[in-house]
Amino acid sequence: MNKEIEWIRSITPTKRHQSSLKVGIGDDAAIYSDDETKETVIAVDTMVEGVHFTKDTMPLKAIGHKALAVNISDLAAMGAVPLYYLVSIAIPKSGWLTEDLNEIYAGMKTLADHWEMDLIGGDTVSIDRNLVITVTALGKVEQGKRLLRSNASPEDVVFVTGPLGHSALGLEHLLKNSHKNIDDPELLPYIKAHQWPVPQVKAGRILAETDFKVALNDISDGLASEAKEIADASNVSVEIVWDNIPKTPFIKKAPIHKQEEWILYGGEDFQLIGTISKVEWPKLKQLFKENALSIHNIGSITSGKGEVKLVRDNETIVLTKTGYHHL
Repeated sequence: MNKEIEWIRSITPTKRHQSSLKVGIGDDAAIYSDDETKETVIAVDTMVEGVHFTKDTMPLKAIGHKALAVNISDLAAMGAVPLYYLVSIAIPKSGWLTEDLNEIYAGMKTLADHWEMDLIGGDTVSIDRNLVITVTALGKVEQGKRLLRSNASPEDVVFVTGPLGHSALGLEHLLKNSHKNIDDPELLPYIKAHQWPVPQVKAGRILAETDFKVALNDISDGLASEAKEIADASNVSVEIVWDNIPKTPFIKKAPIHKQEEWILYGGEDFQLIGTISKVEWPKLKQLFKENALSIHNIGSITSGKGEVKLVRDNETIVLTKTGYHHL
C-alpha cells in the first residue's frame, strides 16, 4: 500500500538499549523519560525545495513557519506542549541570499514566539542545489497522558478536528500560478491553509488532559494514510463516512474525484484524526465546544486487520491507495 511505510518498518530496531525510551519509531513522535512526572516528546521533519516548497508557491516567511509548524503538529498529536526546536539547514551555492534565509528564520521565530518555544541549536552546511530545512522539535507531556496511534478499539468514534482538503486545493492553484498572482478571495483561505498551517496544539492538550483513552494522529499525508496508520497500530479497521467529513461549500462544488484527491490523499492539513469510545464522545464534544474548538464524528472503528473503509451512497469500499509518500 505504501513503500515508504514498508521501508520504515524494515529499519525499525527490534531491540532497545535505553530503558528511558518509551515510544520509538511508529508514531508521530518519539518519547523518552527520566522524569517521574513528565515525558519528553521529540519530532523531526525535513522540507526540501522543489518537493515541499518553491519560491513560487511559498513566501519566504511562510517557508520558515511551515518548517516549524509541521513539527509542532507532531507534538500536538502526542498531546505535548512544544518547548524547544533545533534547525539544520543545507544552503545551495547559488540562488539564495542571506536576506532570504533571515526571512525564513523570522517565519520560524514568529511561530516559536507564539508557542513560547526556544531555538536551542542546529547546523548549517552547503549543498549543490535545492534548499533543505530540517527541524527537530521537543516538548513535554505528563506521564500516562501520551496519545498513541495504538489506542483505538472496536466501536470507537473516529473524529477529526477540522475541515480537510484545504491545503491540497491551495497547492494545486499555487502550482499553476505563483502565490504573487493569486488574489481570488475564494481561493485565499486554501492558499493560507497550505502556506501557514495551524498546529492543533490546544486540541491535543485538551485530549491529553482528559482521562479518556484516545488514539491520535496528525493529518500530514492525507486522511486515508493517517487512518491507515491508526488501523495498523491498533490492529483494527477504520470506517469513514464520506458525508460526515467536514467540507466547505467551495470544495463540495468540485467533482467527486477532485474532492477525494484533496481530502483523502492530499495531506498537509495538519488537523488531527483520533478515536474515542462512543460513551465518552459526547463529553469530548462538549469539552471542545467549551473551548471554542471544532470536532467532527466522521466514522467508527471496527474489528479487522488494518483496513480503511469508505462509506458513501450506501456502498462500502476498501481504500487501497494512501496519501503522499517518498518512495
